[in-house]
Amino acid sequence: MRSIWTGSVAFGLVNVPVKAHGATEDHDVGLHQVHDADGGRIRYQRRCEVCGKQIDYGDIDKAYDDGERTVVLTDEDMESLPAEKSREIEVVQFVPNGQIDPIMLERSYYLEPDSKSPKAYALLVRTLEETELTAVVKFALRQKTRLGVLRVRDKVLVLQGLLWNDEVREADFPAGGSKTRISAQELKMSSALVEQFTGDFKPREFEDEYQLELRALIEQKLEQGDSLDTGETFGGGEDGKRAAAKKSGSGDVVDLMEALKRSIEKKRTGTTPAKGSGGIKNRTAQKTARKKGA
Repeated sequence: MRSIWTGSVAFGLVNVPVKAHGATEDHDVGLHQVHDADGGRIRYQRRCEVCGKQIDYGDIDKAYDDGERTVVLTDEDMESLPAEKSREIEVVQFVPNGQIDPIMLERSYYLEPDSKSPKAYALLVRTLEETELTAVVKFALRQKTRLGVLRVRDKVLVLQGLLWNDEVREADFPAGGSKTRISAQELKMSSALVEQFTGDFKPREFEDEYQLELRALIEQKLEQGDSLDTGETFGGGEDGKRAAAKKSGSGDVVDLMEALKRSIEKKRTGTTPAKGSGGIKNRTAQKTARKKGA
């Protein structure tokens, strides 16, 4: 794991030298664009609109256009900004762990102690654990001044970027169901359904099904050539059509209470009762009748 940034965490007079490492990675299958007629690779070129020449990335500057004038900003200009030169993660506040709105969270970085004496690092980790607090910090990374939080994960400091307040948009539509009447029975059934789905979150139990299917499709095409029946790979026929209809939301429309009842029964028994089947009571009667017949 290669570090992408070196600096220090500073709060008060305490200084903790650290190295930052990317804590997450993209697992998506890498795809590129090709011409559908001959399979030729499609590439994008950086071309100047004035001289028409193709431009190397190293010869490109940034610019701001206000509609009438353009200001060109070179790499030297960007690096001259005081915030860009800072190599500190400045702690500005400690807040309760649950006070950070998840909508503000961005990418995460592991912070590795970068000192022969990591006591200050260990002390900060222990302090955050014991106080159940999160450190709100400011730092500069990749030509941007950022807001972030410091928290602990498996005894390792994690720096997580935050959106600035003006980067979070307000919902410009009425709150869902704000004027909708919910009956006590509907709320009771909904709560019962939620209770059946309640448990501890275990990330390893979840997989990116789309990426798994994409990899399977690629493997099939590699083995069979360009001619491939996708239905044979992922399952087709009537079952596939029914699954597609279910995903698209087509099919019978059921009322809310009926949907809640059937959902609870499905979660409890592992099977979906037929509409109007009477649920548990009806199946109990069927079992009793079978026993008498035996």
